[in-house]
Amino acid sequence: MFQKILITGVITLLLLTIPVMGSAWAQVPATAPPADTGDTAFMLISSALVLLMTPGLAFFYGGFVRSRNILNTLMMSFVLMAIVGVTWVLWGYSLSFAPGLPFIGGLQWFGLNGVGLETTGYLQGSEPTNVVSYAGTIPHQAYMIYQAMFAIITPALISGAIAERMSFRAYCLFVLLWSTFVYTPLAHMVWAKGGLLGLYGGLGALDFAGGTVVHISSGVSALVAAIVLGPRKTHPDRLSPPHNVTFILLGAGLLWFGWFGFNAGSALSVASSTSGSFITNPATTAFVATNTSAAAGALMWLILEGVLRGKPTAVGAATGAVAGLVGITPAAGFVTPLASILIGCITAFVCFYAVSFKHKLNVDDALDTYPVHGVGGTVGAILTALFATAEVNSGGKNGVLKGNFGELGVELAAIVIAYVIAAVGTWIILKIIDASVGLRVKEEAEYQGLDINEHGEEAYNSEFSDRIVP
Repeated sequence: MFQKILITGVITLLLLTIPVMGSAWAQVPATAPPADTGDTAFMLISSALVLLMTPGLAFFYGGFVRSRNILNTLMMSFVLMAIVGVTWVLWGYSLSFAPGLPFIGGLQWFGLNGVGLETTGYLQGSEPTNVVSYAGTIPHQAYMIYQAMFAIITPALISGAIAERMSFRAYCLFVLLWSTFVYTPLAHMVWAKGGLLGLYGGLGALDFAGGTVVHISSGVSALVAAIVLGPRKTHPDRLSPPHNVTFILLGAGLLWFGWFGFNAGSALSVASSTSGSFITNPATTAFVATNTSAAAGALMWLILEGVLRGKPTAVGAATGAVAGLVGITPAAGFVTPLASILIGCITAFVCFYAVSFKHKLNVDDALDTYPVHGVGGTVGAILTALFATAEVNSGGKNGVLKGNFGELGVELAAIVIAYVIAAVGTWIILKIIDASVGLRVKEEAEYQGLDINEHGEEAYNSEFSDRIVP
């Protein structure tokens, strides 16, 4: 019955888009300034890079799980490109960025109604209340599709905490609800004009590319999901090592590559400007910071493993690089290259010990989503408040080291609000799903593997399978 109601609701929403299809593709008014070709090309390429991160994440996570669960793990990322790829167009973008309340957008852009090829600068100039960003040189739909890629990968990060035990049906329903009721409010509060927490009329928190919106929200939600779902049947006594470290390195490399679109693309333009006696170019600043912090994070993790455990590992290098990337995300367009080295090293150091500490708590966050993304996002947000400088981005603010001591309080407030929204929202959604369709697969299916039980197929020939029975 519940499935029939869900299918009926989706079909109804699709039918509701028919009356508004025409206006989304209206011609650009003659008074609108033309889009800048360089900025538009940059944003479309950045969008593609961010989308690539989701398959990259799939391989990164897939290498960690047992071979009998790799297809299910890959699908938990891949399916987000389908689910959010549709819901973002229908209501996700409108709730995230349309003018509305301080904590949520309106539905006037439902189905991309009114979201055409006009530049965002035209929106600012003609309708002061109908603005989406300070980037006035790209088509509105280019901005929309770029933000769609963030909305796709964010709930996919949560899958690492619930791997090898959550039913695929429950997972799909969870990400549908989570992306609507947790992600969209946070995106609106931090990045939309008039949002409660952001630079554009709000509290003034600095989050260049998603420290709070992406990493803290997914990391905290992952921790809550792991607690509500409970540990795997093999945890902690019969856990297996990663079944394919090659996949882990491949995934980390794809994430590193795609992260340039994630961070540098958040500048929304390739243009330079002057700020006093300084030339600023946030896209270049973010690009350099991203690579520098990832490199520093990988190096720090390898040093820690070599000193404390005797051998630096490939898994450690991949994890450290991701930690560095997470830590620099909120700071990328606001800090110097030297600050990026410190952010990468500090974030990787804290995440290294967070992973070690997690193993003492008997919380089965299967692939360390909270220790890397939740903790890394939190550390990155705090370090942003310390190292930010208006000398590298005139659109930002100075941090503590530049004399703006109040910025630390602003960032801490944003962190706390993000924690509360993610934790409470995730808990409510999971309880609703558990009471309706259930969360976990049956015990027998968990031992046999989710690939064959949830999808009816296997990644490898059965002769190479590691399937076990209790």
